[in-house]
Amino acid sequence: MAIDPNAFKETMSHWASGVTVVTAVHQGQRVGITASSFSSVSLEPPQVLICVARRLYTHQVIQQSRAFAVNLLGTEHLEWGMRFAGMIPEIEDRFQGIECSTAATGSPILTDALGWLDCEVRHAYDGGDHTIFVGEVVACGARDGESPLLYYRRHWRRLHETPLTLTDRERGA
Repeated sequence: MAIDPNAFKETMSHWASGVTVVTAVHQGQRVGITASSFSSVSLEPPQVLICVARRLYTHQVIQQSRAFAVNLLGTEHLEWGMRFAGMIPEIEDRFQGIECSTAATGSPILTDALGWLDCEVRHAYDGGDHTIFVGEVVACGARDGESPLLYYRRHWRRLHETPLTLTDRERGA
């Protein structure tokens, strides 16, 4: 039984996720895309995964360079998220005006990001119209900053700052 693609997208829009910019470089050409398909995989060795559409040039660059960086965005980086998602088409160079550095792999690290992970590709798996890249984290860092930038129901969101806890009554105590 085939699933309606629109029903699948609508259902998946109910999953809240953080927003990242995945970057890579090959032969001096920097690329980057906004991605929410990102997850921790393993602590030993430290690994993460990203899912990248095969039709994207960034996919080719990651395949060729065998490396990528994941930049975790805060609410102050909304414009970056939109820029790297191609939502500001008048900006041709997505890195323009953004201070970048590099760590072990040479992949661009957005200096002001909440956190970053510099990764070497260890595995690439078929994921339908995407490739699931598993990267071993070879360098990482984080800074204190604003709330993380979130994506939920096709809108950019911010985290409500009050942590949730169960009351004694809700815990059955």
